[in-house]
Amino acid sequence: MKTGTDTPIIVAKVGLWSDLAQLTKMRLAFSVVFSSFAGYLLAATSISWPILVYLLIGGFALVGASNAYNQIIETDLDALMQRTRNRPLPSGRMSKMQAFWMATLFAVLGLYSLFLINSKTAFFGGLSLLIYVAVYTPLKTKTPLAVFVGAFPGAIPFMLGWVAATGRFGIEPGILFMVQFFWQFPHFWAIGWQLDTDYQKAGFRMLPSGKPDRVTAFQIVFYTLWTLLISLMPYTHYTGALQLSGTGALAILISGLGLLYFALRLMQQRTAAAARILTFASIGYITLVQLIYVFDKFLMQ
Repeated sequence: MKTGTDTPIIVAKVGLWSDLAQLTKMRLAFSVVFSSFAGYLLAATSISWPILVYLLIGGFALVGASNAYNQIIETDLDALMQRTRNRPLPSGRMSKMQAFWMATLFAVLGLYSLFLINSKTAFFGGLSLLIYVAVYTPLKTKTPLAVFVGAFPGAIPFMLGWVAATGRFGIEPGILFMVQFFWQFPHFWAIGWQLDTDYQKAGFRMLPSGKPDRVTAFQIVFYTLWTLLISLMPYTHYTGALQLSGTGALAILISGLGLLYFALRLMQQRTAAAARILTFASIGYITLVQLIYVFDKFLMQ
């Protein structure tokens, strides 16, 4: 038999779960886990389920910790922006101390899970957390170079799977790192273009020229080209065990030309709508590249 107090309890639980999802940016965490999973499949000769579980838990927890620490530091700034003012901390639904302990719990869980795989995986995971929280976050209000710094922790997940599977860092995880590193510039500058007015309220300097103009658009096109070229490097067969067949290279080339088209369209139109389309196109591109690499390994080689 249900009582009248059941509904408030359910609402409170739903609200807490929603706040935790916002604090850790759970959807972003899942995309990072997907990158690590793809990197693991590319390197593994056979699936070790314990290692895979530790990798997924560790990656998810560290991304959650990074985002939670970031929001603790930026609480006052988040309160100034339309898109972030309703987050748990600026809205007052959660205290900084509560968020801190949640972030720390996630950080410990993440590092411990990755350490159970091997020390190199834990090192790169910890380095990602450190750079994101201690370097990238403070720089966001100081210089547009923050995006460059933030691209380092953002590029680690793809290569982390390879390191987890092999216990070593070499040319192969280096290429995976570079693919995701260069990809982040057109992706995050497209987001920054859309949100420039909101970012200005908080003093965030995210665009390379400081504003959504032709210079920023040109750099987006420039880094899109580099992203495509690096994505094709495994086809040269000078990338160790990371190889790409002609069919896989053609699929990536077509995907990359599509991304380049939307980057060029942004340079021509210079509108928030064009930037929004490029944002979605960039997400589609990195997902396709990872899938193509994996399917190419198992089906074409």
